[in-house]
Amino acid sequence: MSQLSMTSDERQKFLADVHVGVIAVDRDGRAPLAVPIWYGYEPGGQPYVWTGRGSLKERLIRAAGRFSLVAQHEKPPYRYVSVEGPAEFDEAPTADIVRGLAARYLPADEVDPFVEQAYDDNAIIIRMRPEHWLSVDYGQGA
Repeated sequence: MSQLSMTSDERQKFLADVHVGVIAVDRDGRAPLAVPIWYGYEPGGQPYVWTGRGSLKERLIRAAGRFSLVAQHEKPPYRYVSVEGPAEFDEAPTADIVRGLAARYLPADEVDPFVEQAYDDNAIIIRMRPEHWLSVDYGQGA
């Protein structure tokens, strides 16, 4: 492990913090799709994202069977965690799962109105079983 790599505990704690993530997934004959997304994660668990059934993200992840998620801290000292693994699909997530994800990113008084507007029976949760991790923390030893 390089001097700048995070330990397993450090990278899991970092990923559990609130960041806008970027997912990346292969697509045939083109550069991978890479888009920002809200995600959920608790140390030791599975990162997950919420999208609409039939969305480009969902179709590409389903076809590839896996995806990557990157979270970063954009101010010095720069840090990032990247995790990659196979996808599992929750075809019928509850509004509470979506509410919990929205609560990570929105002020408390905006969560319910957001979920009422954005959640429908087209929602799908895509979980990842983490297999490969990369991380860097340029603040180590500072």
